[in-house]
Amino acid sequence: MSHTVIVVFGKGKEYEFKFTQADLGGQTAEEARRWFDKEFVTLECEPSNPVGKVLIIDKVLNVAKYGGEARFAEAGGWAKDFTRNAALALGRDTVRVDVADFIIGY
Repeated sequence: MSHTVIVVFGKGKEYEFKFTQADLGGQTAEEARRWFDKEFVTLECEPSNPVGKVLIIDKVLNVAKYGGEARFAEAGGWAKDFTRNAALALGRDTVRVDVADFIIGY
């Protein structure tokens, strides 16, 4: 099975990452959610909804936003970790993380 994660920072600013099931390295969805929990704190993200629970979708969007476009443009280790963990945490083969419009599509 292949996975595609596209991170969008506006028109003409799309970064696509493709990987196989083997690239996930046996990681679980729970481990992916923990990665987002850690990055959310490390990047000092502000919750989208100051009242109530922060959902995994909010964490994915905020981590992408606070992580910044430059990391995705470089396509280095952090961006690859982000995309693998996004696919796992959200349980989808194709994920579109639209930071500019603050929405996730499948």
